[in-house]
Amino acid sequence: MYGAPVDLSFKNICSAWTEEPSRGLRPLKRNSEMKYSSCSLRLNNNNILDLHDLQKTVSYFLAEPSQLAWLDLSFNSISHIDKVLCELRELRVLYLHGNSIFILSEVDRLGALPHLHSITLHGNVIETNKAYRNRGISALPQLKTMDFSAVTQQERVMAELWHQSNSRIRSNKLLKS
Repeated sequence: MYGAPVDLSFKNICSAWTEEPSRGLRPLKRNSEMKYSSCSLRLNNNNILDLHDLQKTVSYFLAEPSQLAWLDLSFNSISHIDKVLCELRELRVLYLHGNSIFILSEVDRLGALPHLHSITLHGNVIETNKAYRNRGISALPQLKTMDFSAVTQQERVMAELWHQSNSRIRSNKLLKS
């Protein structure tokens, strides 16, 4: 049903995302509207700063934009996990590694994606936070892999304990103020 990924990697894209996709080993299939029959989009290794035009890009290239399941935004200059990602309800795999994301709590937004089972965030500033992996696993309990590593049952337990402890600390701070 779905063809090869639409590959817009290494195109030096900043914001005008209307480039012609690279040709891979598998040919890209188009429908009568000249949109691609794919549920995968590669936008890695570009100069993307933000995602405000992402929906427009997905709609421009994909025949069924609501079915986007695999999105590679790695190695860009993205500094925030934009809420627009939460509109991609069928997203299962999201690569964000090698960017400039620096607010760990923004990972929580991705909890709105019910099918997300694989994410990469390593190589971002947030990785230096000691709660990085616990926060990610806690915010995204359906994850199977994070940063190309399987999420173990022990990590899930530790993330839950971390979450409970952190929730108690925040509650106590609110009560004291």
